[in-house]
Amino acid sequence: MNLFKKLGLTPGKAICYSGYRQGQSPDLGVFPTYNQVKEDLLILHNRWKYIRLYDCSVHAETVLKVIEQEKLNFKVMLGAYILAELNNFGCPWGAIYSKEQLDYNKKINHAQIRKLIKLAKQYPDIVFSLSAGNEATVDWTDHYVSVDKVISYVKMIKKEAKQPVTFCENYVPWYDKLKHLVDEVDFISIHSYPVWEYKHIHEAMEYTKQNYQGIAERYPDKPVIITEAGWATNSNGRGINPENVSQEFQAIYYNDLMKWSEREGIMTFVFEAFDEPWKGSPEALEPEKHWGLFTVDRKPKKVFL
Repeated sequence: MNLFKKLGLTPGKAICYSGYRQGQSPDLGVFPTYNQVKEDLLILHNRWKYIRLYDCSVHAETVLKVIEQEKLNFKVMLGAYILAELNNFGCPWGAIYSKEQLDYNKKINHAQIRKLIKLAKQYPDIVFSLSAGNEATVDWTDHYVSVDKVISYVKMIKKEAKQPVTFCENYVPWYDKLKHLVDEVDFISIHSYPVWEYKHIHEAMEYTKQNYQGIAERYPDKPVIITEAGWATNSNGRGINPENVSQEFQAIYYNDLMKWSEREGIMTFVFEAFDEPWKGSPEALEPEKHWGLFTVDRKPKKVFL
């Protein structure tokens, strides 16, 4: 089902945006300035109409303020980033927390949901949809939250906010684990990363189509969108073979993804706008740092050359 038509939205390209530069990160509490966000959005505004934000931090507030004050033609999917409320012993890099930390996280999550609702009400003409979390129920997550709790957050948001509500997650849990959540959200949001699943570039687009179509066929009466799909341009070998990532491969996947999404009328958020050096390990070639269509210096990669 076409989300553009259901929500009365004009078809347009969509992208995930997080503007942290060298020396900035949410962990440090060092956020991009108004002028830096303005520079980013001016780079993006000719190519993309829809932007996805992951949390309700100072950074998200700045983005919304810039869009409003500079009168930029963006519509925003705003998210609440929810932290671990349960230990996940299956997380490969460790996700074990004390009871005190988990209890504290629950309070933070509740505050994030309240902030999400507040910003949705403050910017009703800019924020077009809301997400109750990101990758918090998949088997490998380090911020695990029960499906029942996610459902309660969705209900909490829907009770007070007017915008449609979703939950952003890898495609796999939607097949069965999140089936009860499907009844509560206004649309399903899936993530597709062929390169993380050891697919080569020649089989990547077909794999993403399978990811999407599997969920769309499972729930034919519920709109399905892609809130993350992309291709890294560097890797140190952690989870991704360095030979399977490059700017050339990114350009191939991006162009194929856009052609298919436009042809089928599927809202697809590309991951992501800019490289983010704060992510992952300290190693320079950590793949988490290299998903941007632009470098951290705001230079376009080969996808635009």
